[in-house]
Amino acid sequence: MKISRNALLSCEILAAHKLRTLLSVTGIVVGIGAVMVVYSAGRGAEERILDRIRDMGTNLIVVNAGQTRIVAGRQRQLAVVATLKPDDAEAIVKECPSVAMAAPAISKKLSARWESENTNTNVLGMTAEGFHVRGVVVAAGRFFTPEENRARRRVAVLGPTVVANLFGRKDPLGMSFRISRIPFQVIGVSAARGLDANGVDQDDVIIVPLGTGMRRLVNVTHVDTIYVQARSAEVLDSAEKEIRTLLRQRHRLRNKPDDFTIQNQATLLVAQHQIARSTTLLIGSVAGISLLVGGVGILAVMLISVRERTQEIGLRRALGAVRRDIRNQFLIESGLLAAAGGLFGVLAGVVTAYVASWLGHWSTIVSWPVAGIALIFSVAVGLVFGVYPAQRAAQLEPIQALRAE
Repeated sequence: MKISRNALLSCEILAAHKLRTLLSVTGIVVGIGAVMVVYSAGRGAEERILDRIRDMGTNLIVVNAGQTRIVAGRQRQLAVVATLKPDDAEAIVKECPSVAMAAPAISKKLSARWESENTNTNVLGMTAEGFHVRGVVVAAGRFFTPEENRARRRVAVLGPTVVANLFGRKDPLGMSFRISRIPFQVIGVSAARGLDANGVDQDDVIIVPLGTGMRRLVNVTHVDTIYVQARSAEVLDSAEKEIRTLLRQRHRLRNKPDDFTIQNQATLLVAQHQIARSTTLLIGSVAGISLLVGGVGILAVMLISVRERTQEIGLRRALGAVRRDIRNQFLIESGLLAAAGGLFGVLAGVVTAYVASWLGHWSTIVSWPVAGIALIFSVAVGLVFGVYPAQRAAQLEPIQALRAE
């Protein structure tokens, strides 16, 4: 009963000093609110990146010619290497037990023109199997067939961005357009896929048969990439080892370093999770500093409160209150201040996150478990920083407290 009476009295005292109460909880409100906003935005960004990695294909392994490196947030090939051939893809399917399908591909930035409209876009030469390996879905029309690839037909599947840039609102199916002055016929339009993990628009692409792209557009005998689909997610690592061993044998590397780079979907997902954990740790550090500042604010306010209420403490001690009652009184007040700050901080953070998501057109993911942990932690911080003022108030002698001015 004494605790409930102390809690009620604490609420009355805090309500009687509105400005002081508001100032004391502001630090915690700002800290918790900022953490909720940053964490929600970070989770949303993480999920978008992971979705883009998954959208690249199912159980995907990407073999790139030469060594690659991430430069300015995008994967770049360090040197032109002509050792990766379409035959390598066929050998991978035949000789690697963990591989279900493989699709060689070559890409280059080229100009495309229809009537008076002109655009520079990424032209991707790929075998018909690549649509399945990459998880590309047709929105209208159809994909080209293996027979059309072998015959080097001049047909193309356009991404939605290319359709908008060249044809606007017109239906492109069946229309003829030019890629580097070579006429092609539109046979399909792919479904929108958005940005990939490197921030590249996957819809700004023209997909043509590999043979057509190699012979008529780029005039090369090698490919840039081989997209490989493993039989299951469990054998991704085994498939990668099999592919590396096979390619080293076919390219006669012996003691030389790899002239290719292999990335599998599992590795990309693990890397993104590691980045997410690092971001969470950083946010946790920011939260700790914010709560520390808020705790110091509560400490200062509670010390001022002890000084202002010295006579009240003396009177309560004279009427029979023991040290424990005084200590509990001030601990409850500091806990209530921290709880109010944490609660309003969570609410402010959630509202701000949703408003920012609506205005900025990006996704946010609010984690209610994290909100609960933040609230509990803020109360704990309030209690810790309230121990010293509460102990100081409890140590006051009744006679000295009553004589204080």
